[in-house]
Amino acid sequence: MSNPDARPDEVVCESRQAAGVELMEPRDVPLGGPRAMQVRRTLPQRQRSLIGAWCFLDHYGPDLVSDSGGMSVAPHPHTGLQTVSWLFTGEIEHRDSAGNVAMVRPGEVNLMTAGQGISHSEVSTPGTTVLHGAQLWVALPATDRDTAPGFEHYAPDEVGGDGWRARVFLGSLLGDSSPVRTFTPLLGAELVLDPGTTLRVPVDASYEHGVLVDLGGVSVAGVDVAAAELAYVPTGADEIVLVAGAEGARLLVLGGPPFGEAIVMWWNFVGRTHDEVVAYREAWQTQITDPASGEVLPDGRQVAPGRFGVVPDQPLPPIPAPGLPNARLRERR
Repeated sequence: MSNPDARPDEVVCESRQAAGVELMEPRDVPLGGPRAMQVRRTLPQRQRSLIGAWCFLDHYGPDLVSDSGGMSVAPHPHTGLQTVSWLFTGEIEHRDSAGNVAMVRPGEVNLMTAGQGISHSEVSTPGTTVLHGAQLWVALPATDRDTAPGFEHYAPDEVGGDGWRARVFLGSLLGDSSPVRTFTPLLGAELVLDPGTTLRVPVDASYEHGVLVDLGGVSVAGVDVAAAELAYVPTGADEIVLVAGAEGARLLVLGGPPFGEAIVMWWNFVGRTHDEVVAYREAWQTQITDPASGEVLPDGRQVAPGRFGVVPDQPLPPIPAPGLPNARLRERR
């Protein structure tokens, strides 16, 4: 998913501290278009940019497509990251410039590695009436951030016990593991808790964790977390105690060891310096606007394959990059 902010260097969110758990509230961001599908963004925050290598979290729906217009995100670029798509309801078609075409469906993860550069589109299918899910980004470490683009799809089996069910799409949790490759240790899982269920979740004490509540409410280590809030749990805990409220709860558990590197994140790019991100933007703009260096696509448009490639069989025109801020982009940790 593209970051549609007109001023993507600005992060205006709120958080509050409680008993070692930091609660982060989302801000609403329109994806654009005449009816402007809205997403709720809880990461990055002004005071916290990463949880492990997780650096971006958009949460959306449930939205009636008849009201929101659905998802229609035209080709846009990425560098230095992996995108993780997870749906609760609906279906989205993914296309990218590496030639991958795949559906995002509930309970199945799509992970795209941007590496040195990729472009992709995401469009909800005609049969989708309700959209509900999360789009997340993972920063790539310095040793791997210029890796070749790639893509993986995985449908985890459901595991469960008394009053709970889980699907582990990255890393390991509750006795299950995902085979999907990541470049730093990561955890990503969906948990569903029946009303009143208490679940003691063993976790790696070297990880920091985030718990995003999708539906219902849950207590995280004794702190109440409402729907759409993200709870941050610092390193040092070898278990997280979750207690579902009267309506039960559905949530995402994310985690990883502290990233340990400063990043510069702007629009759809993750880099290390201001000048590097400026160069990414210039490369994308040149690719989509310079006919002299372009190739002719079947619909008559001319674009250069360039660093980011061309999304095949996608008639939507590429998204231009927003203007850069007047100030230099800041490092985030």
